Amino acid sequence: MLWDKTQDILKDTLSSSVYNLWIEPLKCLEVRDDSIYLLSPDRYFSAYVAQKFLSVIEATVKESGSVQRRVVLCEDDRAAKSESAAPKAQLRLPTVPQNNSSIRALHPRYTFNEFMVGESNILAESACKAISMHDDSFGSCLYINSTTGLGKSHLTHAIAHRVFKESPMTRLHYVTAQQFAAEMVRNIQTKTMDSFKQKYHDQCDMLLVEDVHSLTGKKKTQEELNEVLDCLIKSGKRVVMTSNQTPRELVGIDNDFRSRMSSGLVTSIKEPDAATRFRIVEKKATLHQLGIDEDGVDYLAQHIRGDVRKVESAIVAIRAKSRLMGGQVDMDMIRQVVAEVVGGDKVLTIAMISDLIASQFKVSLGDMKSKSRKKSLTFPRQVAMFLCRKYTDDSLAEIGRAFNRDHSTVLHSIKKVTTMTARDASVNAQLELLNGKVKNL
Repeated sequence: MLWDKTQDILKDTLSSSVYNLWIEPLKCLEVRDDSIYLLSPDRYFSAYVAQKFLSVIEATVKESGSVQRRVVLCEDDRAAKSESAAPKAQLRLPTVPQNNSSIRALHPRYTFNEFMVGESNILAESACKAISMHDDSFGSCLYINSTTGLGKSHLTHAIAHRVFKESPMTRLHYVTAQQFAAEMVRNIQTKTMDSFKQKYHDQCDMLLVEDVHSLTGKKKTQEELNEVLDCLIKSGKRVVMTSNQTPRELVGIDNDFRSRMSSGLVTSIKEPDAATRFRIVEKKATLHQLGIDEDGVDYLAQHIRGDVRKVESAIVAIRAKSRLMGGQVDMDMIRQVVAEVVGGDKVLTIAMISDLIASQFKVSLGDMKSKSRKKSLTFPRQVAMFLCRKYTDDSLAEIGRAFNRDHSTVLHSIKKVTTMTARDASVNAQLELLNGKVKNL
């Protein structure tokens, strides 16, 4: 079958992650002399595929069938049968405003159900759920900031999915700050700013703006967006913004605009903790139908931090390698993938830091973990606990167990070293030297 051959070629041409996300879900409805009709999950999925992959798909279809065919993406299996018929517009009551929503292509998997909640993001997730349901528990204006890959776009996509499912007549505009700026410039050039203002001031129930940090130094765009925010917020409309920094950290931003962005809830998404990373790895492995034992999941969770997209990349690579090995996944394969795909970022552990401190102070690990209270052992032990707390995600209790102590002893050691560092220049210099060596492990 033509589409089967096309898929086989695309599977070898595209990366496995791209193929699995954007090509595999497409189903062939009908093949005609001049066209091939593909069924996609929804119109947002179609829009993204059309923008990113349509030319590649059409070229591959020709390669598979030796005839140039137009690729038509459909969200309804009746579309292929009635393409030539003019679509009937949905009837609208005179009192209902026309829905002129404008959005980015939504990722079908970026929903609230697929979002992994932990301590690092629970406030942002709760606020997004509330605002998507017109619940004013967190207010009507929300600002989310985080570094890349921690879930800002996932949450904004989830809001749009929820809004279109629960309140399809909502006039929602979802843009990046760059898209907003480009649209404004086009309207200035064509002298149609009245329609631009009408769209965002009068024909908008909800506004999602991503990456507002990209407006740094763009004074005119800041003024225009600030005016839009002022109008919407005063009208009780919903606004969600995302950025890589908090409003007060942004440079090159007008103070009035900064104040407007801060008028509602400002929340940050932090890096997920170890437990959340573990659940993320488990979830991604399940989605990709990949069997990884608990030790493997734990290794990935410990060694892949920050950008959650790295987890997806690692899982895809492990699945590809496991297929070549007959479906088997072992720790050597996982370690290799972490080193090759993720970059091999070394995660500091209590054992690594303990070994370093023991060698630097010329004491044995056994003595350092013993019950001895000799000063020659007490100080290295306290320094090791201090550095373990600083450079690992392990809890006070976990650090205490590693040194045969309880969490209160670890807390005392941290306070002791902190005080000594502040009062004694030689201890401070010693700690600076040890900090450098730990970072180079």
